[in-house]
Amino acid sequence: MAQRKGAEIRWYVIAGLVLPLFSAMVKLRIRPGSHIPTQGPFILAPNHYSEIDPIVMSVVVWKLKRTPRFLAKASLFKVPALGWFLRFTGQIPVEREAGAKLGEPLQAAARLVEKGQGVIVYPEGTLTKDENLWPMEGKSGAIRMALEQGIRLYPAAHWGTHNWMGHYAKKIRVFPRTTIDVVIGEVMDLSSYTGKPVTRDLVAQATAELMTTIASLVGELRGEKPPAILWSRQSNQESA
Repeated sequence: MAQRKGAEIRWYVIAGLVLPLFSAMVKLRIRPGSHIPTQGPFILAPNHYSEIDPIVMSVVVWKLKRTPRFLAKASLFKVPALGWFLRFTGQIPVEREAGAKLGEPLQAAARLVEKGQGVIVYPEGTLTKDENLWPMEGKSGAIRMALEQGIRLYPAAHWGTHNWMGHYAKKIRVFPRTTIDVVIGEVMDLSSYTGKPVTRDLVAQATAELMTTIASLVGELRGEKPPAILWSRQSNQESA
């Protein structure tokens, strides 16, 4: 079994507190073959349909021998107690408010490369708007980070989390245990996009490919075929 390198004692403390509670409520099944690099920077891009998704993916990343990190709003780091916890757990601050610099996520990506860290990025940016909980169109952050810094990007999917905490719900189900299935796909092949100007159209095309891959992984877990066209903000505004 690969050794966890550079892990800090605080994460073992957190894991010691969280994992027993998590395991008491959740039966986590990670599909064979799911993997992330044992060292070096990476981006993990999963689907997002429950407020408790980050807990699930944090446990997955920890079980795969890496430290879970997310991009978090910089303003949250100013909140007493919460800011301390975010810094304590090594989360990455980025500005997301109106007027924030486009380069913020890219600066965060540069820090990942410099420190050899991984990060979980939800490419949808928020909980899916699809009423059947399929992934919706994605935003450009994960792809831009991967292309600009040459970071390995892994699409991922999970299914069952909505039975633990429903879509937009605020309460979790304690009993009975919830079964949650997770799969991590192969590293995304971005070779057809590299060596070219990172234009809006190129990023949009690569992001669409990423979301199609994530939807396909969700379909595998659900035993269903994903929709041919993912939910999009533009199409739903036009039909409204």
